[in-house]
Amino acid sequence: MKSISDYSTMVEEAIIEKDYASKTPESLYGPVAYGLQKGGKRIRPVLLLMAAEAFGKNPVECLDPAVGIEMFHNFTLLHDDVMDCSDMRRGRPTVHKKWDGNTAILSGDTMLTLAAQLMMNVDDSRLRCVLDVFNSMSVAVYEGQRLDMDFETRDEVSVEEYLDMIEKKTSALLGASARIGAIAAGASEKDCGLIYEYGVKLGLAFQIQDDYLDMFGDPATFGKPIGGDVLNGKKAFMLVSMLERGGSDADALREAMKMPPSELKVNTVRSIYEHAGMPELCSRTIGEYSRKSLKALRSTSLGEEARMPLERLVDKLIDRKK
Repeated sequence: MKSISDYSTMVEEAIIEKDYASKTPESLYGPVAYGLQKGGKRIRPVLLLMAAEAFGKNPVECLDPAVGIEMFHNFTLLHDDVMDCSDMRRGRPTVHKKWDGNTAILSGDTMLTLAAQLMMNVDDSRLRCVLDVFNSMSVAVYEGQRLDMDFETRDEVSVEEYLDMIEKKTSALLGASARIGAIAAGASEKDCGLIYEYGVKLGLAFQIQDDYLDMFGDPATFGKPIGGDVLNGKKAFMLVSMLERGGSDADALREAMKMPPSELKVNTVRSIYEHAGMPELCSRTIGEYSRKSLKALRSTSLGEEARMPLERLVDKLIDRKK
């Protein structure tokens, strides 16, 4: 039985084999290679390979779609960093800081097309279905990003609206990764739907954990400065939950969010969250979505041994520090 690191190694080797750094023009492909360099978690391609193998497919035969999913994810990061004016990603300068904004946009566009090309390398009988999932997921991610940006200019965002946004922006990609792996393996429509639900619920838990780490993580391991959501006016889980709850803590948070961007602002918001029990709320909510993810997985036709790597992935992601 393969470990999570085994699948991750397969993805890394497949990316290295593509050798985008050697392609010309270097000014286009250099940033592509830089964006793909080791440092990310590779969750999405690993999930695709895991799902494919769980349903009986040799994961080696799914490496191109797996790299395609990772390529798509990194395309979104290049563009997100431009839109968010983020200077650091994975502990190093973002593409638009290392090169410039126009380069990040164009190389990101290139990554999107490369991702679609890689996604097509599946059996012809399953190509239409795979592309339907990929394209639907892509549109959902764009919708989620637009909502995330719209929320920055709003004073109030409900928890329901926030969850809808992250389901589109983050969870849809994890769900699609799992579903594409299952489709490539010839899984039943019912199993494809359940493994998609597994990925979506896992994605919700993952994003809420990411929101938590943005405020309470260790910057040395998190890979970017702590408090970025607060400084950029992002409507993250703890913020929308506290404001929707109301009360004196919510009033204090509203006042703190009016402070100019600074370390003092981040520290003030963190103290308010701690006083209001937001870290505990995050933990409970992550646990709830993790259990829903496992419930969907255990409702598939997969046996216990086939499910084991996918169950371990849930444990790994909710215990992560970065």
